Parts: sequence; C-alpha cells; structure tokens
Amino acid sequence: MKTKNILYKILMIALPLFALGCSDLLDVTPEDVITKDNFYKSEEDFKAATGPLYNKVWFDFNDKFYYGLGDGRSYNLYAPFSDYVYPFSDLSVTGLTGPLVSAWSSLYNVVQQSNNVIIGISGSPVSADKKNQYLAEARFMRGTAYWYLASLWGDVIISTDPNELVKNPIVNKNPTKDVYEFAMRDLEFAAKYLPNQAAQSGRLTKYSAYGMLSRVYLSYSGLSDNPNSGTRDQKYLDLAKKAAEKVINEGPYLLMKDYADLYKVDNNNNTESMFALQWVPRGDYGVNNTQQAYFALNSAITGDDAAWGYWTRASNDVLKEYESKDVRRKATWMGDDDFYPEISKANGGYTVDHEKSFLNVKKGVVGSTKDNAKTSRMNSGLNTYMLRLGEVYLNHAEAILGNNANTTDASALASINALRLRAGLTAKTNLTYTDIIHERRVELCMEGQYWYDLVRRAYYRQQEVINYINGQQRGVIVPILYDTATNTVSVDASKSNSSRAVGTANETTFLLPYPDTEVVQNPLLKEKAVPYIFTEPKITNLF
Repeated sequence: MKTKNILYKILMIALPLFALGCSDLLDVTPEDVITKDNFYKSEEDFKAATGPLYNKVWFDFNDKFYYGLGDGRSYNLYAPFSDYVYPFSDLSVTGLTGPLVSAWSSLYNVVQQSNNVIIGISGSPVSADKKNQYLAEARFMRGTAYWYLASLWGDVIISTDPNELVKNPIVNKNPTKDVYEFAMRDLEFAAKYLPNQAAQSGRLTKYSAYGMLSRVYLSYSGLSDNPNSGTRDQKYLDLAKKAAEKVINEGPYLLMKDYADLYKVDNNNNTESMFALQWVPRGDYGVNNTQQAYFALNSAITGDDAAWGYWTRASNDVLKEYESKDVRRKATWMGDDDFYPEISKANGGYTVDHEKSFLNVKKGVVGSTKDNAKTSRMNSGLNTYMLRLGEVYLNHAEAILGNNANTTDASALASINALRLRAGLTAKTNLTYTDIIHERRVELCMEGQYWYDLVRRAYYRQQEVINYINGQQRGVIVPILYDTATNTVSVDASKSNSSRAVGTANETTFLLPYPDTEVVQNPLLKEKAVPYIFTEPKITNLF
C-alpha cells in the first residue's frame, strides 16, 4: 500500500497473478486470457485466484523479514554483517530499513490481493456454499496479514477495497484493537466456512483457522490501555484454549515423529503443517524460497555460489536455552562435528568442520540440487511454516496457564510434554510461564515467532520484557566454545569479550516505525488513529 501508483499497480496485476506462482501442489490451469468477464465462473477459477495467496504475495515478507524480525529482533539470530538482520538484533531499525519497508509492502499486498479475490468471488454466479469456502481462504490470508501488521506496527490502515485507496490513498489509520478485531472476524469467518479436510494438498482447513485464532486470541488477551497491568482478559484466554482444543481434538493434524523431518523438502505439507507458504520447486524469482542462500554455511552445502551464511549465527543467548539432550538444537543450528546425512548425499553426508566458537543456521538448509530435485540456486523448495501443530500445543498450554503462576492441568502438561518427549527430553509435572516460553523459543526457533511472543508478553508485562531484552546484553560478544555432543556452551577463557553499539530497549521498542516513504505519501499516519466502523455481524457460534 505504498503510494497511489503502487496501489494502482497492485490492483492491475491482481488478475495476471492468478496465472502465476502456484506450486505443483496448488496447480490449476486458468484461462489463456483472464479478464473480469471470463473469470470467477467456476471452482477452478476460484482455485486459480487463491493459489498465489500461498506464495507470491508473501515473497518479500519471507525473503528476509520473516527471520530477520522474528528471530533477529528477539536475539535468536546474530549476523553482524547482514543488513537484513543486524538492524533488528541491534535495535537500530528505522523507517528506511530495507526488509521493514519490504515487509510492509508485502503484507499490504496480501491484504489487497485477498481483497481483490473477495470482491471477485462475491460477485460470482457460483453457489453460495462454494463461494464461501474460497472467500474463507482469502479472508484467512487477510486476517493473518492484519495480525502481523497489528503486532508489528499497532495502528494501521484497514482496507477492504483497493479501488477506494487508488482514488484516495491519504486515509486515517485505525487503532490496534480494531485491527485485531478485524483480523479475528476474518479468521472466525474462515473457521466457519473452510472445509474439514484440505481441498488440495497444502491448502487450508477450518482447523488452520482455529489454530491461527488460538494465536490471535492469545495475543489479544493481554492488550489493554495499561501495558503493565500484569493480567490478561480471561474471556480471550478461554477462547484461545477452545480454539486450540478444536485443532487438537477434532483436526486432521498430527505431530511428526522426528523433529528434524519437519525441515526436509520431501516432507512439505506433512501431517503437522497447518499453513505453509508453498514455494514452487525450481520456480522463478518471486515464487522461490531464498532462505537457504542466506543461511548456508558454505558452497559445499548448496553446490553453488549462493551460500552466504558463514556469519549468520546463533546468539550466545539462545544457545544457553538448549537442554543437553534436546534434538531440536541440531535440527536448528549447525555446530562443529554435527553430521547431516541428507546433505551432500553423494559423499555419504555432510559433517560440519569449523571452529567450536559458533553455530550456523541449519533450519531451512536442505542441501544442493543433487540432494533434492526440487532445489535450485536460491530456491530450497522448502515450504515456509506459518503455522504448525506444535505451536497450537504451545498456545493451548499458555492459554490454560493464563494469569496463574503455575499449573498442573493435565491437558496443558500433555501439550507441552508431547513436544518435549519428541525432543528427547523428560516430561514436566508442573508448568510456569518460564517453562512455556522456554519451550516456545526452542520449538519454534528460526520459524520467525519469538519476537511476537515477546510482544504478546509486553502487552501486559511491558517492563518485565524491557528488562529481559536489555538483560540479553546484545552489545557484548562473549567468545564461546560449544560442545555439540552435549549442547553445552562455555566461555572461552583464552579470548576477551568484544563490544558493539546497540540500542536500548524501552517502551517504544515494541512498535516498528512506519516506512518513511509511507509517512511522506500519507501524512495521516502521523495523526491519531480513527475507530473503524464494523458493518458485518460478528460470528458467534464457533464453539
């Protein structure tokens, strides 16, 4: 939603996009020439229209921002020479930071392309039941995009019609609470009208919507006028619990047995995947997953020159989180002597051979074209998880804990222990917030989620989170030695600490600046938010 010209461009490219960007799991064959007059006439048209909502519109969000913000700003990730990571990890983001600007554009591209689909399908002569299924798909995407926008920028512009913004792009923003309400209504519609089973592999189900609602309700439960209230709204904690239980008790999803298998190309759209971006194997730029190129330690892994991850590393802060037998560490971070049979298969596998003083990214690194037929230069072919069952288990446990100091609730323990047992760890008999946030951090590490966990906590315990972030001591680089056999990090006494300039967390840390170009072109972004007027009845019969 960058300028009048950009908005116009988004509107004009909407129909051509329908013919592009679908993965082999979402392939349809649209008309040779798509126009408003010959489109939206059948279910196949609906599939073609919604296909790009699974990849192309999310590309700039996925390319760098997904992990740069989610894992860099939360300090899971440390990359001092990557300008798509260090502005976030150093707390030095401005309205000119490239990935921030790209993410804003990408999220509004999701919104406006979803709006185009909603408008097109709404006017179709196809039956209401069939229309509602695909309207629900588009509304899921729009609702998810607005959850990100609310979490990141707070007050933003709610839009349901790109044509209106083309006519007048200078409009008021809407308050954070209304943006959350808008996102919840979209996702509630999706939960009501999406199918029980995916219409095609990789597509959404109603349980995808319930799972996303468990996240959004959980976030919203802490939002109030007092960011240090210390309590959350029990109504929304209960809704988060109910939404998670819909998924756990009724949905078709199951945890994968082996955590590491979640991140292999052959396991795209596995039993745990509830919403994943569907990248086209060996696809063109814009429908490809570039992340391996930024993460891979060296060219021996990728088989080409796109391997720029030597300095993209685990922070010391996150390494201390891993328990000695936790298999999630090796599946997430590559350390010296780690062996991966799925990489460099022709040579019998790949053993990491570098100093014990750092670990590189493994999650998202899948190997070369010789290892995976779906992989090509700057395209791993690996789906990007936006929501998986493991997170829903975590949401469930946190919602049950709620405002309590601890819980021994059997169902909360079952959710957490399902993840811990898979990770090779012992079961818990009592849960505190510290236990749950620890599990969230290691379970979802490098899946772009931890920053949003901190933002959610900061809605009602802001000073605690400020203290936590400043306590990470991001400006001090401590030389370490890492034992991959035991997941043990120790200080290398033979070397001295080094320092770097970083920002200090305060109450402004939890909202990103608007892109400078947006503020220039829409000065109303600097003005007070104006309440959004909801005209559609709220769905109230989901539970």
